[in-house]
Amino acid sequence: MDLGIVGALVQSSFLIQEIVGEIAGEYELSIIQARMLGVLSDREPRMAHLAQLLGLSKQSATGLVDRAERRGLVRRLSIPVGDERAVHVTLTGAGRELAEQVTGAIAARVSAAAADLSETDRTRLSTLLSDVVVSDADRHGKDISAPLMAPR
Repeated sequence: MDLGIVGALVQSSFLIQEIVGEIAGEYELSIIQARMLGVLSDREPRMAHLAQLLGLSKQSATGLVDRAERRGLVRRLSIPVGDERAVHVTLTGAGRELAEQVTGAIAARVSAAAADLSETDRTRLSTLLSDVVVSDADRHGKDISAPLMAPR
């Protein structure tokens, strides 16, 4: 069955969100908390940049980091920049371990969803979706230079 480009992309987005939501719930996380762990697994952004990467206001990002900090998953680092101090966010050991568990579980479920595809089709799908995401990011000035989820 061919869902068409729009239908296929929208339905695949729903599928991925469902997978991420279910796995996040298994680890007592919200989807946005799971996304934050994914972002922090490969970088230590400033608070403002974290908010931007997650599509949140600075106030919402601060609340998100506050809750994660209380759980012992992240910590704030004050780094001198010129005459000022910049606040960056980094994973703690427990946060890194949880991020790896969540990322691994998501990768396994997404891989299982694509298991019926041949290796050639999986490669082609990866390339095509990468092209769509990169092209859109370029048009909108989004930073996707580092993966939000480690490839598996």
